Amino acid sequence: MTKTYKSEAFAALHEMMEGLHDEGAIDKRTMRHFDEACLAPAPMLSPEDIRAIREHEHVSQGVFARYLNVSANLVSDWERGQKRPGGPALRLLSVVRKNGLSAIA
Repeated sequence: MTKTYKSEAFAALHEMMEGLHDEGAIDKRTMRHFDEACLAPAPMLSPEDIRAIREHEHVSQGVFARYLNVSANLVSDWERGQKRPGGPALRLLSVVRKNGLSAIA
């Protein structure tokens, strides 16, 4: 999994801290704080963006929903702007946008 950092400086800092964590110099709790500080959040997607991702993959809402492990009604709600994806769903949508459905299949 490729990580997205806020900047190159944060990437370098995070890589150094991962090395320290791997060697046991810092604990998981501290590493989580560095993850939160250094890693960029998943970008917000508009309803049009979500529809474009699905259409680019040439799948129906139902098939797209199965890949994302959500209901077809939820995908429809996202595409109509009735609801917004968050958390894991937003991250999965970002991965599919960047790498295609094969990345999560």
